[in-house]
Amino acid sequence: MKRHSHSEHSYDPFGEAHSHSTRRQQQHQCIQPKQTCAHQNHPPKLAASTSQNVIPVFVAMLLLVTSIAPALCHPLHGNHTFRPAHELLKLRRVRAHLKKINKPPVKTIQSPDGDLIDCVLSHQQPAFDHPKLRGQRPLDPPERPKGNTTNGETEGVIESFQVWSDSGETCPEGTVPIRRTTEEDILRAISIRSFGRKTRTVRRDSAGSGHEHAVVFVNGDQYYGAKASINVWTPRVTDEFEFSLSQMWLIAGSFGKDLNTIEAGWQVSPQLYGDNYPRFFTYWTTDAYQTTGCYNLLCSGFVQTNNRIAIGAAISPRSVYNRRQFDIGLMIWKDPKHGHWWLEFGSGLLVGYWPANMFSHLRNHASMVQFGGEIVNTRSRGYHTSTQMGSGHFAEEGFRKAAYFRNLQVVDWDNSLLPLRNIHQLADHSNCYNIRQGTSSVWGTYFYYGGPGRNVRCP
Repeated sequence: MKRHSHSEHSYDPFGEAHSHSTRRQQQHQCIQPKQTCAHQNHPPKLAASTSQNVIPVFVAMLLLVTSIAPALCHPLHGNHTFRPAHELLKLRRVRAHLKKINKPPVKTIQSPDGDLIDCVLSHQQPAFDHPKLRGQRPLDPPERPKGNTTNGETEGVIESFQVWSDSGETCPEGTVPIRRTTEEDILRAISIRSFGRKTRTVRRDSAGSGHEHAVVFVNGDQYYGAKASINVWTPRVTDEFEFSLSQMWLIAGSFGKDLNTIEAGWQVSPQLYGDNYPRFFTYWTTDAYQTTGCYNLLCSGFVQTNNRIAIGAAISPRSVYNRRQFDIGLMIWKDPKHGHWWLEFGSGLLVGYWPANMFSHLRNHASMVQFGGEIVNTRSRGYHTSTQMGSGHFAEEGFRKAAYFRNLQVVDWDNSLLPLRNIHQLADHSNCYNIRQGTSSVWGTYFYYGGPGRNVRCP
């Protein structure tokens, strides 16, 4: 099976030789202290002076109590489990939120990794709940940037780049595949309000925020898109409330309350997804991650147009240390005709778009483009996290060992792809995670990045 969207790579810019490219059930038990339940089966001795007329009545009462004792000593099962009022209220709110974001499918696909992928009619997807998009339908494909090496989708090619597609099932034309959100997904979040949202994470003097980065970026110009191929790994995340991601950001506005971002890449997030698989994700915000925007399709905004990509689904295959390497190609660019920001995955698969009228600053262009890795360091054990970035190895280890981004480009005002100029690179804590950038004739602008987190130089 030919794979275009998830590439296996064997080229090293340094000229090395390479290889070919059940939900848990809660057990309820009745704890019966002997002094509490024993009297139900062992009546106390009666005083010798007790009247004989009282004994039959007492025995009758005793038999009645004994007959109902088992019901008193065992909880009700099934739907009759008693819950505190505040817990019932929370569950009602969770289910109301699920009803809002899980749209009725015309078909459901069981993924080998346990996900349920719902095929939803494209005009019924969550995007069109947004007040600015209500009543609209997905747009036709836009003009791609000049100099793009992917010339649209190839007819008759079956692409395998996500675990759910290994099932052999596909969503029908006219639908979009959406990963179904479960009660457990929402209950892992701190609150329903925070579910599917980031805290402030764009790199700008972020020391002390708990977020650490190893990135390259360009600024000082007007940017209308970006493109890169991102090496896919499965970094270890050691705390439920931490994540590890690799992505690109398009940024506009100040780093105050009016920050606009568009983001895409892969991430490992146990809190969001309930596992440790690398998953394709998107994100957007118009107010510095305060009240707008979300991951994937967990709120209204991003309009999906493709029936073969499920945003939030696990990516496969993944790179292995000192063995085969795989990456995904991503491109985001502003449609010159309508002004919307489109997302392409792999070799020409249009995923969908962020409508321009949702943004303030990004309605026009981006003022910064950023590529790289990010982790959360909660210091939950009192010292630096061991959550890995990239492959979990430092940049200097190079190909097949350290994670990479390659063929970095930006889109200019003329809708042309260009190499990066005036590149800056930055690592918040280089003893924990670092970055090394270079150029070559085949990989263009590239960099290696990542690290293990806690080590002797990163206490």
